Amino acid sequence: MVQSLAVFTYEMVLTQYPLHGDRMIRTSVLHQTHLLVPKEDRLNSPESVSFRLREQECVSLIKQCKNMEEFKQTHCQILKWGMFWSSFCASNLLATCALADWGSMDYAYSILEEIDEPGSFQFNTMIRGHVQDMNPEEAILMYNQMLDMGTEPDGYTYPSLLKACARLPALEEGMQIHGHIFKLGIEEDVFVQNSLINMYGKCKEIRRAGAVFEQMDQKTISSWSALIAAHASMGMWYECLGLFGAMSSERCWRAEESILVTVLSACTHLGALDLGRCAHGSLLRNMSGLNVIVETSLVDMYVKCGSLEKGLCLFQRMANKNQLSYTVMISGLALHGQGQEAIRIFDEMLGEGFEPDDVVYIGVLSACSRAGLVEEGVQLFDRMRLEHKMEPRIQHYGCLVDLRGRAGMVDEAFEIIKNMPMKPNDVLWRSLLGACKVHQNVQLGEIAAKNLLQLNLDNSSDYIVLSNMYAQAQRWQDVARTRTEMVRRRLTQTPGFSFVEVKRKVYKFVSQDMLRPQCDSVYEMLYQMEWQLKFEGYSPDTSQVLLDVKEEEKRERLSRHSQKLAIAFALIHTSQGFPIRIVRNTRMCSDCHTCTKLISMIYERTISVRDRNQFHHFKDGTCSCRDYW
Repeated sequence: MVQSLAVFTYEMVLTQYPLHGDRMIRTSVLHQTHLLVPKEDRLNSPESVSFRLREQECVSLIKQCKNMEEFKQTHCQILKWGMFWSSFCASNLLATCALADWGSMDYAYSILEEIDEPGSFQFNTMIRGHVQDMNPEEAILMYNQMLDMGTEPDGYTYPSLLKACARLPALEEGMQIHGHIFKLGIEEDVFVQNSLINMYGKCKEIRRAGAVFEQMDQKTISSWSALIAAHASMGMWYECLGLFGAMSSERCWRAEESILVTVLSACTHLGALDLGRCAHGSLLRNMSGLNVIVETSLVDMYVKCGSLEKGLCLFQRMANKNQLSYTVMISGLALHGQGQEAIRIFDEMLGEGFEPDDVVYIGVLSACSRAGLVEEGVQLFDRMRLEHKMEPRIQHYGCLVDLRGRAGMVDEAFEIIKNMPMKPNDVLWRSLLGACKVHQNVQLGEIAAKNLLQLNLDNSSDYIVLSNMYAQAQRWQDVARTRTEMVRRRLTQTPGFSFVEVKRKVYKFVSQDMLRPQCDSVYEMLYQMEWQLKFEGYSPDTSQVLLDVKEEEKRERLSRHSQKLAIAFALIHTSQGFPIRIVRNTRMCSDCHTCTKLISMIYERTISVRDRNQFHHFKDGTCSCRDYW
């Protein structure tokens, strides 16, 4: 993109330009006001006083401009007075034109061309203006022009320039600019360092962002915010919470809104309700009032962390709801299998005058699917087409296929796919294949799998579902053939894992995990659980172990499922009656479902399990899904 940027990369700089000892703390370009103040005239002559007064008059006129028409008139007046040659007046003209909401970068460029020997301030202003105007490529080209003209950048140049690289994203140019920063000796400027962390984070270079952060002598709240946001952009939610914990342990800063909202997102994805409550409390303490976006994020966090009652309460207390608020609430109810309540909230949204869109219809159709409301789901689908005149998208047909498939109506689901006005995608075939596995329709499942594998997506989960379907049917040769094809394609199976929150920390357990420090105590607890379960008549459902091995090994494998390991750990480390909350990455097997129901009764615990895209609330030996999932 930028040809004349010196190829001066971060790695080269580490050896050629070591970190300097003296720190250079600067203010942001936003506060670079000293360049807008005229130099103090040592002479106190009447001419000098008159000149300074005229300069102040020019600046006053510039500040009064409200649009480009007024600005151009002021520009003409300054030219008429002969004051444009004053660096002070020219700089104010340029800054106002480039940075005002009503400004024009094209007109600002014409002003820049008239300035004799523009300095770093003028170029910094243009770079910032291009970034503000959402033209990051032009910002980098302006920096290139700055170098070509021999104007030396300074600490105020780089925050905006690195923001331009982050927006593109332009990693190669960003690394070259990082090299320039070292060459100029401003690598310890805290604003530049924060901008580097942000740039590397937006470019998905978490390791480099972390390296810059670790080298900082004086971290600020913005430094932590940039690093946490970088991990959030990569979906590294577990690491986000770790960083937030490290920041909080230093007790040097009060978390700002952006960090707390990111922490809420991390809690939402990990099911960390207690940490989410802490973030909620911090928001209430640090902010005078919560806006609709933050309130909606809180509703989303509570419902996705298993506390549907709290989410509903917050939703109902919201003074101002928007369409996103309703969509989040409806989707949350879908997660909990509350189909009828989701339909009621949907009707309430329509009554408030909000027009439904594609997304909210996906939410309410999903709610019907997970609650087994087949007729209601079909009626909503027709209502979308006929009453709201919305052409169904492939996602809506996917909901309809899932609705039929979950109810065991796999042939009807296949008919929907065949009669769709568009070509079915992998999601629809995958939904049908999963339904065929659950309802043991191998013949139709093979058709779904054939169409799915023809798309050549190399998704290991598709082969695993097909293999498991064959295993349920005791077709071991087909299992071997499917697994061999996986090996040939070099596809690996993602192991099942579960997150559990204990004492405001999130722990991860992997199926068949034997490496944890707490391994001995966890397996001792599992042994106790097995004895208690036997007294309740529990017998392991070894049909869920889809391997051709002996019964004893099947029972042992069942006992080491990640969900059972997580429950055992939580039973050890939480007090009697304390609820247990688990988040899984894979669908729960029927043996874990049966086992968890009994454990909730034996140990008198409420156990919530988020099974990928559905919640199961176990209490007193029953599950909220009513064994429909």
